[in-house]
Amino acid sequence: MLTKRIIPCLDIKDGRTVKGTNFVNLRDAGDPVELGALYAAAGADELVFLDITATVEKRRTLSELVRKIAREINIPFTVGGGISSTDEVSLLLDHGADKISVNTAAFKNPALISAIADRFGSQCVVLAIDTRQEDDGNWYVYLQGGRTRTPVLCRDWAIEACRLGAGEILLTSMNHDGTKQGFACELTAEIASSVSVPVIASGGAGTAAHFAEAFTKGKADAALAASIFHFREIQIPDLKNYLRREGISVRL
Repeated sequence: MLTKRIIPCLDIKDGRTVKGTNFVNLRDAGDPVELGALYAAAGADELVFLDITATVEKRRTLSELVRKIAREINIPFTVGGGISSTDEVSLLLDHGADKISVNTAAFKNPALISAIADRFGSQCVVLAIDTRQEDDGNWYVYLQGGRTRTPVLCRDWAIEACRLGAGEILLTSMNHDGTKQGFACELTAEIASSVSVPVIASGGAGTAAHFAEAFTKGKADAALAASIFHFREIQIPDLKNYLRREGISVRL
């Protein structure tokens, strides 16, 4: 049985870690360098850094901040936000990133996925999908930090992105984000069953049981959370011990 991964997420705005609900009402959650070091020491399996306003503000991800965080951690490190070229990927990898997360730029220019995969390997490409379930029951892809709806269905885009070379899917339910009511397990299971790459569940973690549900009902390979870790509501060692007791394989 493959071990399931626990991944804290650092959403970055103006050099600080922030967290909101349903992608709005952001509040400060601390220094990203300190948090990254804390999570690595606590047993997190990976760390994700998302510069959440880079695309909207049309600027590059904060590469120097990436370097500072990378110096403090010894776990795989995924970086995303405003990345639109292989040269930017190369810069971030040189600064300490292990994987790159792409979202809006990849949707607008799908060839970017293949270009990154061809140059650095599919294992380097994490496709982030922000999706919202609308009144018709369908899950649609959203861009620009959840600001712009597209007519494309989440499942269709996930399948196409994997065909182009994405090596992992970071799936965030905007309906569940920050609510602490649990992950979108039905959606996650649908996507996990539709692609051959690992799927990271994101959005809605509030209890240890929610993580267990993401791994069982949701068929996720990893689960990502932010505020419950940032504000010390759940400690990573406690979470992993709980999951182990529930029969879920995790790295202690």
